[in-house]
Amino acid sequence: MNIGIRLHDTAPGTLEERLGFAKAQGFTCAHLALSKTVQGFSMNDAPSRLTDAMAGEVHDIFVRQGMQCAVLGCYLGLAQKDPTERARIGEIYKAHLRVAPKMGALVVGTETHATDESVYSEPVWESEEAFEDFMTALTPVVRAAEEYGAILAVEPVHCHIISTPLRAQRMLERLPSDHLRIILDTVNLISPETVRAGKADALIDEAIARLGDKIMVLHMKDYIVEEGKPRVTSLACGMGEMHYEALLRFGLSHDLPMTLEDTKPDNAENARKYLAEIANRL
Repeated sequence: MNIGIRLHDTAPGTLEERLGFAKAQGFTCAHLALSKTVQGFSMNDAPSRLTDAMAGEVHDIFVRQGMQCAVLGCYLGLAQKDPTERARIGEIYKAHLRVAPKMGALVVGTETHATDESVYSEPVWESEEAFEDFMTALTPVVRAAEEYGAILAVEPVHCHIISTPLRAQRMLERLPSDHLRIILDTVNLISPETVRAGKADALIDEAIARLGDKIMVLHMKDYIVEEGKPRVTSLACGMGEMHYEALLRFGLSHDLPMTLEDTKPDNAENARKYLAEIANRL
């Protein structure tokens, strides 16, 4: 199994130290969010900061530690009403895509929240207007991914614009490209209503069936439902209600990197071992 961790969930340190901490806990890949991991890095400065030299340094650090960069994170809201702001955010994405292959990153990862949900008359996960705004912004970013030989991987999330497996499938069909793929985080798709209806496992099966070979990375975490909260509460693997069998079978059969989320330095290794134990029983 190729199990990894978000580097900003490790003990504090330099990029190389964080990778060392992750490796010592048995992880083999990592999710890198530069603004949360590299001191002084601002996403606003990404177009100028993300040079070939910096990409080479990051690549060399991962190689020295024997770790894979599964995801280079760029989780800014692409759905922008203002053309100037849309173009500015787009340039940040393009900068990440340009350096991702040079860093050795498998994908550049993103979600599809709307920066200002109040501009839409419907909730963004139902709004056609929000979907079209997102697709307008997404298209030039995917074209840049094609130009740079990189992959943009979208992570569907309940309450975001790409909120369901069906909506993600629609996105992929509207913009067919080998450079547009999926990060599947099933907990992010599960709502409290889904759990109460006993449909969480069916939703996981639907996501795998609809998105299949377009999935490049799995995000792994657990969840509980807390009364009065509109979304499930996410936790480290093994601390909640999540059933992993179908997801692990799919991930193992496709040799996908799986990166943990919502861990802490003192429970990350146990979360990794929990998944490994389930995988060994399959």
